[in-house]
Amino acid sequence: MEHCHPKFNYWTLHGLWPDKGLACNSSWAFNSSLIQDIMEDMKKSWPDLLHPSSTGFWKYEWQKHGTCAAVAPDLDSQHKYFSKALELYHKIDLSSVLKKFNITPSEEFYKVMFLIISRVSQGNGAQSLGQIEICFDSDFTLLDCGKETVGVGLRVGKGRAGASEFRVCDQDKPVYYPPL
Repeated sequence: MEHCHPKFNYWTLHGLWPDKGLACNSSWAFNSSLIQDIMEDMKKSWPDLLHPSSTGFWKYEWQKHGTCAAVAPDLDSQHKYFSKALELYHKIDLSSVLKKFNITPSEEFYKVMFLIISRVSQGNGAQSLGQIEICFDSDFTLLDCGKETVGVGLRVGKGRAGASEFRVCDQDKPVYYPPL
């Protein structure tokens, strides 16, 4: 629907979101010069699929989520926030985890037991794997996303999409992980 640039055959980072708060400190402006040393990793691991040469997506993520997360000492600067998100993304290595369980882009359908944010496909009653949420407590220890917790969530996806397109998956329906 939008003109994105899907040159990726791997899961990319969508964001690191605290469990509470939106746009906590709108006066704390995004400054891309503060993350220059991690910029190449940002472009590869956390790309803006709609505007690849822009820092607008990261600015949005910082203003909406990073300024809220900054109440935690491990996330109290732009550099710490983006670096921690990248660290968690690389530590999880979602593509390898999915491959380990033989979940690959294909015409197959899968039953999965972790929390998925997914878009419901039209016509076949299945769900398309589009975004996955991984939850951590305030010490960045993995948590069950289905439980009431205080912490942060790392979201990874196959592209940038509006939140209204996604919802928690229905465990009773198969999941489709479409090829590119």
